Amino acid sequence: MKNHSEGFRVCRTLWREAFQIVTLVAVLTLTVPSSPTATAQDTATTVSKPKVAADGLPLAKPKGIPRDPVEVFLALGPLMYPLGLCSIVLVWFSIERLVVLRRGRVIPRPFVKRFFEHLAEGKLDPKSATKLCEENGSPIAFIFAHGIRKWGKSSVEVEQAVIDGGERQVSQLRKHLRVINGVANISTLLGLLGTVVGMIISFNQIATNAAMGKSEELAQGIGLALLATAVGLMIAIPAIIMYMYLSGRIDTLVIEMDELAQTLVDSISAEGIAEQARSAARPATGTKTGIDTRK
Repeated sequence: MKNHSEGFRVCRTLWREAFQIVTLVAVLTLTVPSSPTATAQDTATTVSKPKVAADGLPLAKPKGIPRDPVEVFLALGPLMYPLGLCSIVLVWFSIERLVVLRRGRVIPRPFVKRFFEHLAEGKLDPKSATKLCEENGSPIAFIFAHGIRKWGKSSVEVEQAVIDGGERQVSQLRKHLRVINGVANISTLLGLLGTVVGMIISFNQIATNAAMGKSEELAQGIGLALLATAVGLMIAIPAIIMYMYLSGRIDTLVIEMDELAQTLVDSISAEGIAEQARSAARPATGTKTGIDTRK
């Protein structure tokens, strides 16, 4: 037992000394800096050895995804022509509709105010009212002109004439809105088509081993493919916003024109003229009754 205990003590001492020696060597290895000459040589070797291609020429630095608008337009390839045409059509018809749908052009306030004032004062007959509407030429004036053709008829006939004229004018107001909506849909699909074609080309390079080991070229191809979708969305989003804005403006104008047309129906229909005559006769009747009572 005594010999075993002494042997165990000796082994433990040897293991402790060996562990201390290994620890000291590791600390010295980590703390001692490497040779400056070797480091400089390694750096010089790294700098002085640019990447070369198989034919011995240095490899060109990857260009990356273009950011300049002109470079982006040229990078789209054949898709730049339909996408450029979509952007031009969007700008053209957006400006045209913004000019046409001005409230002062559709429902000119001075004309409407003068028309109803003369109508209430009895200064207008069917002929003069029609002439006044034709001279103005606004959409609300054409609607009034359709109603005036049924002057003195029943309210149903006058209202139907106003509805017919209103439908024609509303169709004119909504003209070219389908073009703007079509631009939004087509530009999105063109961008998606460009992305799909670009991805097919990029993965075809992988399949033919043309891009194996060239991750930067593969990333550039995928980036250019996604660029087509980005450009398509940049055209589609403003087109959708413009379409919704113009549709809302048309709805507002139609509601206001409907209210004015209903006022016209109440003024020139047979029922409206009879009601105006009764209203004008009531004060005179009351005065005559008062004179008879005093007698």
